[in-house]
Amino acid sequence: MVLHLRGTVVLDDEREVGEAWVVGGRITFERPSSARDAQDTVLEGWVLPGLVDVHCHIGLASDGPVDDATAEKQALADRDSGVLLVRDAGSPADTGWVHDRDDLPRLIRAGRHLARPKRYLRHYGRELESVDQLPDAVREEAARGDGWVKLVADWIDRDLGDEGDLRPLWPADVLADAVAAAHDAGARVTAHTFATESLDALLDAGIDCLEHATGATPDHIDRIAAAGIPVTATLLQVAQFEAIAAQGSRFPVFAARMRALHAHRYALVRDLHDAGVPVLLGTDAGGTIAHGRIADEAAELVRAGIPAQDVVAAASWRTRSWLGAEGLDEGASADLVVFDADPREDVGVLAAPRAVVLRGAVV
Repeated sequence: MVLHLRGTVVLDDEREVGEAWVVGGRITFERPSSARDAQDTVLEGWVLPGLVDVHCHIGLASDGPVDDATAEKQALADRDSGVLLVRDAGSPADTGWVHDRDDLPRLIRAGRHLARPKRYLRHYGRELESVDQLPDAVREEAARGDGWVKLVADWIDRDLGDEGDLRPLWPADVLADAVAAAHDAGARVTAHTFATESLDALLDAGIDCLEHATGATPDHIDRIAAAGIPVTATLLQVAQFEAIAAQGSRFPVFAARMRALHAHRYALVRDLHDAGVPVLLGTDAGGTIAHGRIADEAAELVRAGIPAQDVVAAASWRTRSWLGAEGLDEGASADLVVFDADPREDVGVLAAPRAVVLRGAVV
């Protein structure tokens, strides 16, 4: 079967074409000699490279790891939303089997979250008894994953009693050794961070990406921009900070901080974008957020003040390039989404794909 893509095929920020074909599961821009209009299956509209959820947790639910059948449903929900590439930002479940399923999104795993005892959500992370274990744990998770490692940089320290608040988990020198260990193993490192206090050490260590980064000050934003480090905004997650504050009311310092971060969320994302920081799209699905909500995350970024065309680019070809994944190039795997209208003009269009094509098959 030949798929004929007709309308506006968006390749990247600079290139568009009027039509393309899918033959043998791959993209071509030259009409196949054997194809005839009557024999083509035509998909018409605005065609984009498959969407990317760069902070997603396949294999994870609110209370920890899930079985393979549940993880499959999560992956299918992401796929049907148009997400055909997932960077799994930490999962306690072994999801390597997803690589063998042609009907599921392509998956880039980051191993398990690396944390300390009682300093992260229960049953989510790999908890290290000693901070000195971090570099070796990073090497092990790098070997288990697909080129990424996930650190938990800060979390509430309940041992402080009523003064409990967000605090870094790792000394700066250990953090630097851990990031260097990952880089020596050919892996990149991203970090969960809500707190202001964690950011300088992460940046000094040479972190490759930041998740949430809600505590970034103007000086941090300048540093992040100068280093070219992307930030995954996870606005769907940050929208829950008010509720998290209410749940943590017995820690008034922590609750006040979470409320302040919640109130500042849109301004922070806008400031990051205006400074030139690549703002990535990640739903943080798999904990308390349902899978398949990439369109909702995109709408939140537009609400924060990022132009729709930048949000759509970040949801597709720009992040694919940054992750080292194929886009819509001659001979590449046909992983694409078709829309009835241009989502760069109205980001709400992302919520209703006309067609999703994965590895050349209409799914």
